[in-house]
Amino acid sequence: MEDNKFDFEAFVKQAGEQLRAGKSLSGPDGVFTPLLKKIIEASLEGELDDHLQETRKSSRNRRNGHAQKNIQSSFGGFEIFSPRDRNATFEPQTVSKRKRVISEDIDKKIIGLYGLGLSYSDIQQHLKEIYDFEISDGTITAITDRIIPAIKEWQNRPLETVYPVIWLDAMHFKVRQEGVVKSKAIYSILAVTVDGQKEVIGLYFGENEASSFWRSVLNDLKIRGVKDICIACIDNLSGFAEAIEDTYPSTEVQLCLVHQMRNTMKYLSYKDLKACVRDLKLVYKANNKEMGLVYLQEAEQKWGKKYPVIFRSWHHNWDRLSNFYQYADPIRRIIYTTNPIESYHRMVRKVTKTKGAFSSEDAIVKQIYLATINANTKWQGQMFGWPIVRSELNNYFKDRLLKNDTLN
Repeated sequence: MEDNKFDFEAFVKQAGEQLRAGKSLSGPDGVFTPLLKKIIEASLEGELDDHLQETRKSSRNRRNGHAQKNIQSSFGGFEIFSPRDRNATFEPQTVSKRKRVISEDIDKKIIGLYGLGLSYSDIQQHLKEIYDFEISDGTITAITDRIIPAIKEWQNRPLETVYPVIWLDAMHFKVRQEGVVKSKAIYSILAVTVDGQKEVIGLYFGENEASSFWRSVLNDLKIRGVKDICIACIDNLSGFAEAIEDTYPSTEVQLCLVHQMRNTMKYLSYKDLKACVRDLKLVYKANNKEMGLVYLQEAEQKWGKKYPVIFRSWHHNWDRLSNFYQYADPIRRIIYTTNPIESYHRMVRKVTKTKGAFSSEDAIVKQIYLATINANTKWQGQMFGWPIVRSELNNYFKDRLLKNDTLN
């Protein structure tokens, strides 16, 4: 073991030189690394002195040299010499016998990097460069698996009694099962609370998106305490609206007009695309439902013979497409489209886009959960313009909102 004393003046001088040169004080060549080494070794020596003093009365225990040990820390990797006792009864607390990492937040850093979408190899490279720390794939999996109980608890947490507006949609991912890559759906629900706070209130793992599974999702919301939903915004999945209306009969279902337009554009030839879309945009920009229907009929007169399937769809969905007309502009702007939940999905895909196929369902859920926690952090505080929206919501749903506030 090295026996030289720590030279504080030399340390201060070296630290100043490294700062002036723009060098890092941590890492293999950093001045803080040997300082930390000295502190740890001094602490261990002090612990052994106390231990020997306590055990000397009952035994002839004494020092028995030192054991070399490799340590990883936020300042980089280094070796320490840990003192030993003859009876092997010394259990150090500074760095326990089986402990190799003294950076308390190393697990948090790994989980944080995983949540940002970094692959295992990227995480390993990052830890090697920053901390001179090597870690196996199995260890990363073991560390990230520690959040699974928290995910289960979060997925089953009690919810508020009423939500003024929710958006429901599904994401699709590839997962490798028994050597075969399959497509799986994650059903997600974004809500805004009475106080104007956006939050993801549900994440459910299922097969390909289907209205039958959405029914089970909605029933789970009831079990978790949701008694009322004022407005639900969805795409035009067959049977989806009926599932919501059966589970929450008082809920107004608004079909996404952007999805309706996208579906319309699939049937248009390139030369008619801009003109027909321009005519149909007048429909959802109209001041009221009556004028919207007038614009729809005018567009049908012009394009209906060439594209009858388009206007059959508009008329079939009209009642739910036109629900937004009954509300004032502040509410209209947030319910006529499912863009809010699609924006959340983009946040998720930003960290999952590098994954061709996930190794398991747990791997998908872990990644999405961490992305959701990051999204919730960005959403802290009221939605923009919420006081005006809340005032308008009170005009339409006052009794329901107040009743459920009381229940809470």
